[in-house]
Amino acid sequence: MSSILVFTGAAVAEIAGCFAFWAWLRLHHPAWWAALGMISLALFAYLLTRVDSTFAGRAYAAYGGVYIAASLVWLWAVENVRPDRWDITGAVVCLTGAAIILLGPRPA
Repeated sequence: MSSILVFTGAAVAEIAGCFAFWAWLRLHHPAWWAALGMISLALFAYLLTRVDSTFAGRAYAAYGGVYIAASLVWLWAVENVRPDRWDITGAVVCLTGAAIILLGPRPA
């Protein structure tokens, strides 16, 4: 499975899991939302182990850029708030950094 697909799935699982807790605690949704959040966060952790990287820290660092961009998509799609130019600029910078971390040449 390609790293981009894994990172995308992990981002959706993490954001959905965190949002489930937000909805439970801040929006007063039923407690089963927290249970769904835990399942989603477990899926997130599992998916990050599927990234083709020799070191976990490097995979997590690269994932950070994808998470930031996915959070802005969530902001727009779920919370109906359109990201502004500063949000987009920041996401591009983060994705560029993630690509450098993940795809940079490494000694064998």
